[in-house]
Amino acid sequence: MVSVPYEDGTFSFEIKRWHKIWALESKIRVTREQIIKAYQNKEELTFWKGFRMPGTEIPSYIAAGTFYKKGRNFWDVMNKNNTIIIELNNHYYKRLIIEVENPEEMLQLLNTSYK
Repeated sequence: MVSVPYEDGTFSFEIKRWHKIWALESKIRVTREQIIKAYQNKEELTFWKGFRMPGTEIPSYIAAGTFYKKGRNFWDVMNKNNTIIIELNNHYYKRLIIEVENPEEMLQLLNTSYK
């Protein structure tokens, strides 16, 4: 699970609890200018996430960490229903695929803050 505080034009994607250990990451900072779009699409949450380097994956349970598939992507997902995808520009990661507490609210914040 990831929380996303927003302050001064920067989102801090904060990985929570044990997910920090599984993902080998605790926080990812993204400026609003780096966000191309944010959306939900369960069809993109495929079994093959890419080459895991580093991170944790237990199929059908958790994917957390860095995965290489058409670029470097960060995953932190246990519940597909609460998962959002954020496409980035000029960032270390190409996409963030993360589980959040309230996806609809987060999508609205991410998609309106940079326009």
